[in-house]
Amino acid sequence: MSTLKVPVTPEDHAQGPENAEVTLAEYGDYECPHCGRAYSIVKQVQKHFKKRLRFIFRNFPLSEMHANAEAAAEVAEFAGSQGKFWEMHDLLFENQARLGDALFAELSERLKLSSAELRQALEQKTFEARVRTDFKGGVRSGVNGTPTFFINGVRHDASVDYDTLVSAIHEVLDAAKSA
Repeated sequence: MSTLKVPVTPEDHAQGPENAEVTLAEYGDYECPHCGRAYSIVKQVQKHFKKRLRFIFRNFPLSEMHANAEAAAEVAEFAGSQGKFWEMHDLLFENQARLGDALFAELSERLKLSSAELRQALEQKTFEARVRTDFKGGVRSGVNGTPTFFINGVRHDASVDYDTLVSAIHEVLDAAKSA
């Protein structure tokens, strides 16, 4: 059983209360089709658990397979540096089939971010270190593909469909109640 080796910190991109009963952490790749499918499932899971769930997203771009994954992760981090990580995260997954420089510029404009600053950040690899840190933490935690989920720090090795994820989270909640 693999566990999350890098604890969740305030530096993580998080949705949901800090004191939520369950933390669902994902290592994901914006160009991965499986992550694209998981994106909508996570949204449903978040609606189901509401304030009982905190969701964390960490970058794990599989650059050898996905040519735009690293740049997309850096684009999300650029947006995050200006308080718009989750907006960009969602737009990248919702436009996954169009990833590339033209889309990145379009999305930055849509979020009222400077596309010139974004282009400069990508050229200078301003956010590469942040993405690499996430990636290395994933490797240390046994991540070898995307998406990989951890529920309260324990890797979820079962299917990543709605019913299975909800059931696994309920098991964690029930175990906490009886402890």
